[in-house]
Amino acid sequence: MTGEITLRGKVMPVGGIKEKILAAKRAGIKDIILCEKNKRDIEEVDQEYIKGVNFHFVDKVEEVLEIALLKAKVDDPMNFTFPKEAHKGMDN
Repeated sequence: MTGEITLRGKVMPVGGIKEKILAAKRAGIKDIILCEKNKRDIEEVDQEYIKGVNFHFVDKVEEVLEIALLKAKVDDPMNFTFPKEAHKGMDN
């Protein structure tokens, strides 16, 4: 994900949309969330490059969270805790 939000949760437009879309497409990403104001940037991208990609245009961070986060819990979540040995020497 890339983007910018204000302290009040307003999603701001960003640059380099064409490059970001092409990179996402190469990575196999099918859904892209963009600021509503970036909608005009999509029009500049050749349609063959965005075929198969779903765009979601938003104004507020709440909309982003609604789209990006799953409502269901993961059956087997990853454990991101580290063994105590890994913390040695990191207290300084």
